[in-house]
Amino acid sequence: MSTTGPDDDQPTPPSRRDVLRPVELVGGSALAAVFVGVIVLMTTREWQLTAISAGVVFIVVLVALAMFALTFKDDDAIDPRDEGPDPEAEPPAH
Repeated sequence: MSTTGPDDDQPTPPSRRDVLRPVELVGGSALAAVFVGVIVLMTTREWQLTAISAGVVFIVVLVALAMFALTFKDDDAIDPRDEGPDPEAEPPAH
C-alpha cells in the first residue's frame, strides 16, 4: 500500500477558488446581460432587440472579465526577486 505525499509526482488538486472562478465569470456576465436586457425591454418592448442586446453584452463582458482575470498573478506565483530596486540604496546619479 503506497501513500501519496508532497514529494510524489502527483498533481495537486485545484483549490476551491480555482474551481469556482469560471462560475464567477459566467455569473457576472449573465448579471450584466440580464440588466441590459431588462433596460432594453422596458424602453423598446421588442423581444428580438432585447435578446440580441443581452447576448452581445453577455459575450463582451465574459471576454473582458476573462482577459482581466488573465492579467492577475496569484500570490504564490510572485517571485521575490521581482520586487524592484532596494529602497535603501542610493539613487543613481545623472
